[in-house]
Amino acid sequence: MRYGVVGALILAFTANVAHAVPSFARQTHLECMACHVSWPELTPTGRQFKLNGYTLGEQLRLPIAGMLQMSRTSTSNVDPRSPDNFQKDRDVVVQQGSIFLSGKLSDHVGAFSQWTYDGVAHHSNVDNVDVRYANRIEDGGNDLIYGFTLHNNPMMQDIYNTAPTWGFPFASSPVTVGPNASTTIESLAQQVAGIGGYALWQNTLYGEFTGYRTADQAFSLLRAGTDKSSDAALKGINPYWRLALQHEWGEGTHSAMIGTYGMTVNRYPDNTLTTGPTDRFRDMGFDAQYQYITDEHRITTQINYIRETQDWNASAQSNPSDKLESFRTKATYYYQKKYGINLSYFSIKGGADATLYDTGASITGSSGGSPNSNGYTWELNYLPRRDIRLVMQYTGYTRFNGAKFNYDGFGRNASDNNTLYLLSWFMF
Repeated sequence: MRYGVVGALILAFTANVAHAVPSFARQTHLECMACHVSWPELTPTGRQFKLNGYTLGEQLRLPIAGMLQMSRTSTSNVDPRSPDNFQKDRDVVVQQGSIFLSGKLSDHVGAFSQWTYDGVAHHSNVDNVDVRYANRIEDGGNDLIYGFTLHNNPMMQDIYNTAPTWGFPFASSPVTVGPNASTTIESLAQQVAGIGGYALWQNTLYGEFTGYRTADQAFSLLRAGTDKSSDAALKGINPYWRLALQHEWGEGTHSAMIGTYGMTVNRYPDNTLTTGPTDRFRDMGFDAQYQYITDEHRITTQINYIRETQDWNASAQSNPSDKLESFRTKATYYYQKKYGINLSYFSIKGGADATLYDTGASITGSSGGSPNSNGYTWELNYLPRRDIRLVMQYTGYTRFNGAKFNYDGFGRNASDNNTLYLLSWFMF
């Protein structure tokens, strides 16, 4: 599709829907930037809205919203030996289109639900879903917000934007090549059903416990349209926990959080054979965040670290067990809610395992069997309107799949995967 981003911008400014806002904003009569530093990153107000089960404000008859993303990617080195990896590189693509059915369902029940069309794969499926019951106890100066959640993506229910699900980058190229390795907690989206409870006491101590199982049988709707041949199959109930301390001061201008979380997953190596031994993954995470928010200036700094232990009780890997570590830090600055910059550093490292990480192919392989990758991302944002964001993003790698030079054994260097990514993002 080659009519370009400019045409879409003209349509966005002239069409009647350009003056509409997403359903949460219509429900609360607040502008988007009251709840978001810049969507989807939440402010203290946004976190309160989510904790209260998306129920603040009035109930809409039809709580529908939409999203459209159009993008163009330029990879540093488009290798002709593997054209399949870069067939959409330097093309303008309709990256994603989503419909949201999200809002207040009753005084104590609300939902966030998303159905997405992938314009690159030409396929649609259910996206993030979070249905909540929330209530509040105020007694003798004590304040407790509590609730229950049903969702389909680990940590999408979290109220902070440090974790992988809602963390930076908030959008990225659908046609570029990425590192082979990732932790389990960030690779189960739209494959599981999570049911859990949470509470925030005195606006200070936040805790949650959730159990995850395969999204099948009664929970099949939570993975509707996904590739069943590659979806994870989990054994029984797999626990997740979360603790965080937060503090706000200066009438909400400043806020800070420090937290920890963890998850244990028992996964069958073959999702068609759900008996016998399983591989076990144990993830432990630590995160922190600081925000400064005024009408003129908005600053966020974040850090997130995950350590994963992988026990290969059922799969034939090179090692009986492996370690994997993921680290990311991010800083954001917005001026007048209109001009923004994000700077991020990321790192993935672990022990070498040729069976696990080396595909044996050019571009995607790791000739040393190492998962180690690290690099940086800078991103410029411009919001001509509150419901339109224009993004220029650059990702550079100093190490990729284990090496700086010739990481795949076919002569490809880490910097060959550096990408310039242009995005037009519309909410309506």
